[in-house]
Amino acid sequence: MIDGNAGGGGSETDIIGSASEIFKDRLYFATLRIKPKSTANTHYFSIDDEFVYENFYADFGPLNLAVVHRYCTKLNKKLNNSTLAHKRIIHYTTFDPKKRANAAFLIAAYSIIYLKRTPEEAYKPLVSGINAAHPFLPFRDASLGSSSYNLTLLDTLQGLYKAMLHGFFDFENFDLDEYEHYEKVENGDLNWIVPRKLLAFSGPHAKSKIENGYPLHAPEAYFTYFRKRNVSTIVRLNKKIYEAKRFTDAGFDHYELFFNDGSTPSDAITLKFLSIVEQAKGAVAVHCKAGLGRTGTLIGGYLMKHYKFTAAEVIAWLRICRPGSVIGPQQNFLEDKQAWLWSLGDTYRIKDRPRYMSYFGTNSIMDTIGQNPLHYSIGDNNNNNNEEENEGEITQGDRLNEIKARRMQHHHSTPSPHWIAPNANVTSSLTFNPSAAYKRAHTPLAATGSTPVHHISSTMNSSIGMRRSYGPMSNTSSDVISNSNTRKPRSYLSSATSIVKSPMYPSGRYISSITNNNIGTTLTISDSDNRDPISSAILKVSSSQQNRGKSQMTNNTPLPTHSYYTRSKSSYSKY
Repeated sequence: MIDGNAGGGGSETDIIGSASEIFKDRLYFATLRIKPKSTANTHYFSIDDEFVYENFYADFGPLNLAVVHRYCTKLNKKLNNSTLAHKRIIHYTTFDPKKRANAAFLIAAYSIIYLKRTPEEAYKPLVSGINAAHPFLPFRDASLGSSSYNLTLLDTLQGLYKAMLHGFFDFENFDLDEYEHYEKVENGDLNWIVPRKLLAFSGPHAKSKIENGYPLHAPEAYFTYFRKRNVSTIVRLNKKIYEAKRFTDAGFDHYELFFNDGSTPSDAITLKFLSIVEQAKGAVAVHCKAGLGRTGTLIGGYLMKHYKFTAAEVIAWLRICRPGSVIGPQQNFLEDKQAWLWSLGDTYRIKDRPRYMSYFGTNSIMDTIGQNPLHYSIGDNNNNNNEEENEGEITQGDRLNEIKARRMQHHHSTPSPHWIAPNANVTSSLTFNPSAAYKRAHTPLAATGSTPVHHISSTMNSSIGMRRSYGPMSNTSSDVISNSNTRKPRSYLSSATSIVKSPMYPSGRYISSITNNNIGTTLTISDSDNRDPISSAILKVSSSQQNRGKSQMTNNTPLPTHSYYTRSKSSYSKY
């Protein structure tokens, strides 16, 4: 960190010396007070005013998936630009603690995505040496007043990393247009948290209309999108605004799990939600009023149970996917329930699932649902509610939706042919119009193809079946196959620029067994939600391929991907 710039007040050598070195002699991160000027040897750039977080209240980050994608693409182009090939590249930010935290998150995300570093490896240079004197401001929830839960920069990196480990975010196939289109309130205000499994969205209303500048969508507005994306089940967490019959008549399952706005769910509601998602025949769309607090809390519980996210990791991932998720006491709730949810997950993964369901009382829950499979309702009589959700009363969700409306109006302050004026009569539709805002129509969101299988260590116990364990990233060099204790393989660096040309990701598939014979190596591939093996493939590996960690499947077995924001197609729909 330096009080100056390359043109005066601080020499270029001083800036380099105080900067965090991300990639040796090539990529740096610096905090400066004065805007520097690029030189013959150094290229400076900043994103502080380009990528700006849209806050609700006192929240200020982390920046969302779309920004992560845009930033990484931007930086990688710089690093592979022939005109910058012999220059140091310095991403600089200011001493504004909020902008600085978001800038650090982005460059560390690049380190994870492109340089194949662990969260700890990506974080270390940002807080080493002189930088240790200036800690990063922790992220916080979308509320007013003091924060009751600090989400650190390292937490956000660990959340992103864990999500990538399970194939929730496939950078190369990420459909930026898809994400940015449907996150808008006028287009449905929805985000996938667990691709092809859990979607968070703002609550539908009785009628599609514009009310006080905010687009309201009737249930019917979602039908086409939900059917196309294999959404089979809707879970409502707020008081009734629309008739559930409108979903059930259309063939969707619909469940009521009400608890008050701003509060936390009882154990009974949490268990019922987990059971619904586990037994749903397709993806599950969850909503409250704004689709942030209550929705994020229960979805977070599912990720903690089935993917062993920590509370901090799951809050981070939820907010990266859907900013503003999990608010106030809901953060502490997830922290308090972490051990319990992990225990539920460990028990769920044993073979004797009927005993598990009986022990936790979920047999009776699902028996009740089975009597009326299209509609199930439960109330929450716990005493931990912060707000009573009385008819006509403005609650937390209403206020968050109001902020979204103001944000939308600001974006459309210059009317366009596609902007609907407030209070206009509208027919809501979530169908994407390729001639409107984007270059191409959205394609089906699940991918096929043989993408690299990423290595996860496995141990076999005959009494409980296959159980995966995640070992720490090893320090093996990038020119060898990762060993069984490695979370994921290292990537390969371009000899010209020493920067990765393209990222490699886990996509929800892991090796659960390996058999060698005279034909080749047979891999049994298991899905990342700890369920049964889904396919096997025979690989023939040459000695040169072994040294590079690459191999070719000989039976062309298509492997599924969890990624929902992807441009390629898939016929795989196992859950």
